[in-house]
Amino acid sequence: MSDIPSSHKAADAAFSTAGGPAAGAPAAAAPQVPQVPQVPAHFQQFLAFDFGTRRTGCASGNRVLGGASPLPTIKAEGAQARLDAVEGLVREWQPQALVIGVPYHPDGAPHENTARARKFGRQLQSRFRLPVYEVDERYSTTEALAGGARDADAASACIILEQFLRSLP
Repeated sequence: MSDIPSSHKAADAAFSTAGGPAAGAPAAAAPQVPQVPQVPAHFQQFLAFDFGTRRTGCASGNRVLGGASPLPTIKAEGAQARLDAVEGLVREWQPQALVIGVPYHPDGAPHENTARARKFGRQLQSRFRLPVYEVDERYSTTEALAGGARDADAASACIILEQFLRSLP
């Protein structure tokens, strides 16, 4: 079970498919319009990440149960060390796709961490050759802390993944 409450107060998630910004398209200057991701029905297992420059929260979840479980937070500051840690998770969990939280300002405008998270998504897609889906993760950490999470980064990754899973048909 995850450390997050069953009620979700965060704003509805905004998504882009693997062919969108995480795959290398330039970031839009205006706030993004929420989209339902086009995820193949046979994709069942997912790993999600709440990217941070020092810590990256991780969660695993699947479509059947519609929930997410926290995984140990990656405590790596360099891109190579972070990707090496993710590689171990990909080998262990065998996901069909990856999900990343992308932060925005409250008004939907991107900021410097938006670009960093998207770059992380491109690195994941390039290294693991898996589809990467983006979730608007505004307030996920706030929600995780409000829910009493012991590891806010992992709980935030659970929130991100559960938002994503709720959007799937």
